[in-house]
Amino acid sequence: MTDPIQLKRVYDPVEDEDGARILVDGVWPRGVRKADLRLDWWARELAPSTELRKWFGHDPDRWAEFRRGYRDELTQVPEALSKLLDYCRQGPVTLIFAARDREHNQAVALREVLLAEREEDETPSENASPVCYNQSGSQK
Repeated sequence: MTDPIQLKRVYDPVEDEDGARILVDGVWPRGVRKADLRLDWWARELAPSTELRKWFGHDPDRWAEFRRGYRDELTQVPEALSKLLDYCRQGPVTLIFAARDREHNQAVALREVLLAEREEDETPSENASPVCYNQSGSQK
């Protein structure tokens, strides 16, 4: 089985296994026609801010700080993040990005957030909130 949340550059070929294809760049990728990407959604609102993106500049030494800053920015767009999680619950998703660096980009960081959210979704709760778990786990 393929990974439920895949990553691809905009220049990679489209495949049937991609599932929902979501572009997570704030700017349309240079030299790519819209028809060629076969997107289900251009999630501009999930892209990092221009300031954060320019500061990062795909510098691996800034990767950890970029991820923290980007996660903070994602908290400001809960509706868009929720929509993306809905896509993930329906089937495979491929996050599309233009960056040359396949290991240090917003799609990688966003995938980490999505996988953490999916893991949280799959934790049985039996009508209990995380607050209830904290109380029962810390009191004895």
